[in-house]
Amino acid sequence: MKEIEDILRAYTASRETGKKVALATVVHVEGSSYRRPGARMLVTEDGEMTGAISGGCLEGDALRKALLAIIQQQNKLVTYDTTDEDDAKIGVQLGCNGIVHILFEPIDPADPLNAIRLLEQVMGKREDAVLVTLFRLNQAAEQPGTCLRYSGNDFAGSLEEGELKTEIVKDVLDVFSTKRGMVKQYGDEKPALHGFVELLKPPVSLVIAGAGNDAIPLVEIARIQGWHTTVVDGRALYATPARFPGARRVIVSKAAEVLQKVAIDERTVFVLMTHNYNYDLALLEILLQKEVTYIGTLGPKKKLERMLEELAAKGITIGDEERARIHGPVGLDIGAETAEEIALSVTAEIKSVLSERTGIPLREKNGPIHTL
Repeated sequence: MKEIEDILRAYTASRETGKKVALATVVHVEGSSYRRPGARMLVTEDGEMTGAISGGCLEGDALRKALLAIIQQQNKLVTYDTTDEDDAKIGVQLGCNGIVHILFEPIDPADPLNAIRLLEQVMGKREDAVLVTLFRLNQAAEQPGTCLRYSGNDFAGSLEEGELKTEIVKDVLDVFSTKRGMVKQYGDEKPALHGFVELLKPPVSLVIAGAGNDAIPLVEIARIQGWHTTVVDGRALYATPARFPGARRVIVSKAAEVLQKVAIDERTVFVLMTHNYNYDLALLEILLQKEVTYIGTLGPKKKLERMLEELAAKGITIGDEERARIHGPVGLDIGAETAEEIALSVTAEIKSVLSERTGIPLREKNGPIHTL
């Protein structure tokens, strides 16, 4: 979601200067590609680019296509076939061994339902959303573009009522329920109409209990990934915005009052690293009674075992479900020693848990790396 937030900021800046822009979106990939469907890039009429649709190999040619879309004020689909070893065929150096379809949409600021406005609506709330983008693989055909947004039982967009919308809405609700996006063909007209039905999740909300020096790199790595970070500690001398400029919020609070000041949703995760046993224990007791997906505890396994024994002695039930949410010692086994390396280990584990991945080396993975 960081890419979308960056694009929205860039769009706001372009509006202030009166620049025309186009949004490039990867809508479909066949085979292997550096970026997957949903990757986006905003291009201004003077060539500024925000976001990315590849590892850098497509951006130069995509810039020219985006400028053409801006000039003609017309949606355009461009297909890059990277399976052809003759890279010079389309003028870019590729080698990803896949076919990438990218939709370019010039943004009309007067249209309240343009693609950027729909993205703004998605980012305005911390909840899952579904976005629908319609396209045809025939590059010469009309390209409908981004046309429907769903979140919080609310629909918005330019898609007209009819059989097509009825079918798309069914798929939108299915994607929202299963949490898996799709690319699907609609109808049997020629050229065929396809829809990229995309699931968008809110940014990770990372709550770090502990404002020591070792929390500083953890906040910074989380910021780089676009996570929304809150630092909380009982020590006013340590918990200051000046020490954590990358945090969204810095809160001085007793452990018992933390959840009065921090909202929890399914993308909220906690890391307990105050180096104060009683503070961590008190907060862990509270979190175990809430639906928190991930609770990381810094320190040796014996410390966590002692904490769990004390909680059990107080009559707090810690079953398999509760124990599975606790990750202690926190982080992946990458040989981390320094605070920066530990921060890398911790964020990698959080990402793997939220993505329901194992964290194994990619060379040991069978099948595609990415899914919708």
